[in-house]
Amino acid sequence: MRAFARSIGETDPIYFDHDAAVARGYRGIPAPPTYAFCLKLNTVSPEHTLESLGVHAGSGQLLHAEQSFSYKQPICVGDELTFRERVADVYEKKGGSLIFIVLETIVSNSQGQEAQRIRHTEVLRVDA
Repeated sequence: MRAFARSIGETDPIYFDHDAAVARGYRGIPAPPTYAFCLKLNTVSPEHTLESLGVHAGSGQLLHAEQSFSYKQPICVGDELTFRERVADVYEKKGGSLIFIVLETIVSNSQGQEAQRIRHTEVLRVDA
């Protein structure tokens, strides 16, 4: 996580020093806010999720449109995380040539508490 924090330009000592993090009320060094999303993408890509649903997108047909995060509990060094993804919504625009698929991932910590909720929208272009 320290390497991730450095790579995004983070300078706050809580992301590098255990004592600084504990002094600010964390159980340990916390993860930067988007860290869980990066972990999710390293394990299950949107393309993989869509393929498991029978949606096969060719090159250039899938676009990441938006994402949002809801933070419930801090994620700290040593936490074991569980990712549960579901399709939250599907809708189309432009007469069905664009299909919007909203995916929601609940990230839980070792205690089974919801740490984050990640929503992201993927757009599939359907050739006529």
